[in-house]
Amino acid sequence: MTKDFVNRVVLIGAGAVGSSYAFAMQNQALAEEFVIIDLNEDKAVGDAMDLNHGKVFASNPTKTWAGQYSDCKDADIVCISAGANQKPGETRLDLVKKNLSIFKTIVDEVMASGFQGIFLVATNPVDILTYATWKFSGLPQERVIGSGTILDTGRFRFLLGEYFDVTPSNVHANIVGEHGDTELPVWSHATVGGVPVLELVERYDEYKMEDLEEIFVNVRDAAYHIIEKKGATYYGIAMGLARITKAILNNENSVLTVSAHLNGEYSTENVYIGVPAVVNRKGIRNIVEVNLSEKEQQQFEESAKVLKDILAADFENQPTS
Repeated sequence: MTKDFVNRVVLIGAGAVGSSYAFAMQNQALAEEFVIIDLNEDKAVGDAMDLNHGKVFASNPTKTWAGQYSDCKDADIVCISAGANQKPGETRLDLVKKNLSIFKTIVDEVMASGFQGIFLVATNPVDILTYATWKFSGLPQERVIGSGTILDTGRFRFLLGEYFDVTPSNVHANIVGEHGDTELPVWSHATVGGVPVLELVERYDEYKMEDLEEIFVNVRDAAYHIIEKKGATYYGIAMGLARITKAILNNENSVLTVSAHLNGEYSTENVYIGVPAVVNRKGIRNIVEVNLSEKEQQQFEESAKVLKDILAADFENQPTS
């Protein structure tokens, strides 16, 4: 049966993350139309040209062009990766004030086009800026999604796979909370091939809890190490954004650790924060609420408090549309 509609994704911000996302989208042929918007119009035009020159090698070529905010009107997804970048020694939360004003301008422009799709936010601090996008846009909370801890969870699964010598796809473990220094591993529900990680530690002498804690530290601090070595992180998060996009456009009902708005789940409300959620064509269908251990629940609430304190200090003075 022939489709009578096309999927359109608009990217705002053609920096390292945005360009990498565009490349992943092109290679995976996730949308029929892909629009690039950037303050530097020449950069957007150059990226579109470069991507189009590779169409002959793509399995299902995407119509790609450098566009305007008016192109957002018919978009299914608007992905925002614009904003100030994290510098060496700078935390994600240090970027709050720089990026809130940038986002107000961007979201207002998008909504003025008549956009009624789904916002996908990648810019850091992603939890704060996803909340801001929700407030600025006036869209229902389920249609505003942040990349959250999807990359942290990917890093976690990769490193655990290396440690237990299995493919990461056979590791099921989540990082939740703020995408930043207060995030936490959910050890109580982590499994390898269906066997709880904590059970493997108890059963075999070769596996040690201190090794697992070191793995988590490497996950939490990975961005700092990558930024120190190459200036920025972009490939991993771009692939994570493509994964979320695929789940939305294909109506997958996939469980992904994204930044979602909580309404009492995990004893937390009125904050966007990284949690497992079911993602489909409507955005976030529902939050997946797992029973955290007492320690994990306490850590999660502390992580949420950090975000709420930032919102109270920095967002309350921002104008909303």
